[in-house]
Amino acid sequence: MSLSANPFSNDAFGAVALTAAINVLPNRYGRVESLGLMPARPVRLRNIAIEERNGVLSLLPTAAVGSPGTTGKRGKRRVRSFVVPHIPHDDVVLPEEVQGIRAFGSEGELAALSDVLALHLQSMRDKHAITLEHLRMGALKGEILDADGSTIYDLFGEFGITAKSINFQLGSATTDVKAKCLELKRHIEDNLRGEFMTGVHCLVSPEFFDKLTSHAKVEKAYERWMEGEALRADMRSGFTFAGVTFEEYRGQATDPEGTVRRFIGENEGHAFPLGTSQTFATYFAPADFNESVNTLGQPLYAKQEPRKFERGTDLHTQSNPLPMCHRPGVLVKVVAS
Repeated sequence: MSLSANPFSNDAFGAVALTAAINVLPNRYGRVESLGLMPARPVRLRNIAIEERNGVLSLLPTAAVGSPGTTGKRGKRRVRSFVVPHIPHDDVVLPEEVQGIRAFGSEGELAALSDVLALHLQSMRDKHAITLEHLRMGALKGEILDADGSTIYDLFGEFGITAKSINFQLGSATTDVKAKCLELKRHIEDNLRGEFMTGVHCLVSPEFFDKLTSHAKVEKAYERWMEGEALRADMRSGFTFAGVTFEEYRGQATDPEGTVRRFIGENEGHAFPLGTSQTFATYFAPADFNESVNTLGQPLYAKQEPRKFERGTDLHTQSNPLPMCHRPGVLVKVVAS
């Protein structure tokens, strides 16, 4: 099969094919992703309306033009509109990277070009993945943050919910850590509001984890955990005490200014319920491409076009995600003073 002068004009490198390819590539980052905590929910619009009723947030259904809208009851329901963040990222494939490939022709050329594109797409996907992890961690904190640390949405402030914080006072040997854990669990249980859960998970900073596992009221339980497993292996991936699983979380990334930002602050942690059905979600809106109008959003989009004077090929990727906690009352911040 002969190819045109520009092999990138082949349908194999079109927007649909590249979008499918970048979504198939492995996600190398994201503890929240691996927990399966915030499943993807594609939507057709860039703006979504979320209803708050008795402290619970729920997505309003779409309807045909002219259909009657949902009615909110005064004093019980409030509706807020959220704009799904738009996260574009560009790269370029230079002629040097494909030099010599064109001479082979036929199917071998397509395979070689696909390898070059795959390297670029994987790098771009990794950046989108760590960005999504940062957004999701913000949703677990109740404050969704941008790359520079500025606030995109304060879920507590948006819906008038008071944030809960528990000081574990791990600096004192007499602190009843079990009582603190029970306070944490009871608060989450009270704020599930009809939802169910299978357990309570708490992602904490290394400083918090070290203070917790060395505390006088916890140390013996930690050493005996799973028949002394803590003495033989690294248990930072999960240690359960009084029904709360504490896991050390070291997620961090570099912002556009070169500053390394930790996703969880020093001596802090964030607790949340596991196994819920409607408490967490990640909404994905469609890209601003002609072919994606009125379609359900994909986690990632990719597109390419030739540069001016055919001096390479520009790659464009974008994601339009909005991680959301529909019950911000179940989010608890823990502190080790």
